[in-house]
Amino acid sequence: MRFNTLFFLLILSCLCFTLAQVSYEDCCLKYVKNLASNVQKHAVSYRRQKTDGGCNIPAVIFIMRRGRKFCTDPNEKWVKELVLKIDEKNKNEKKHLKHPKRG
Repeated sequence: MRFNTLFFLLILSCLCFTLAQVSYEDCCLKYVKNLASNVQKHAVSYRRQKTDGGCNIPAVIFIMRRGRKFCTDPNEKWVKELVLKIDEKNKNEKKHLKHPKRG
């Protein structure tokens, strides 16, 4: 009886410890140094990661056409340029959706 109780408490404590270690956030832990221009052209969107909760570093996460994600340093010049390029592209696409061609 005593062994069963001790075994149960041991399993329960391991389970609690394991659940406490799980991070439910999708955070970048390191940056890619650069992306080749032929890879950059496949970036369709991005999101910003802030240093709060379980995320330890700020990042810009680029999402590619097929869903692949790249974590980048938001202070890098090429990252800022790619963010502007994506914003401009999305802005132009919205203009075209407002005024579709009639034929």
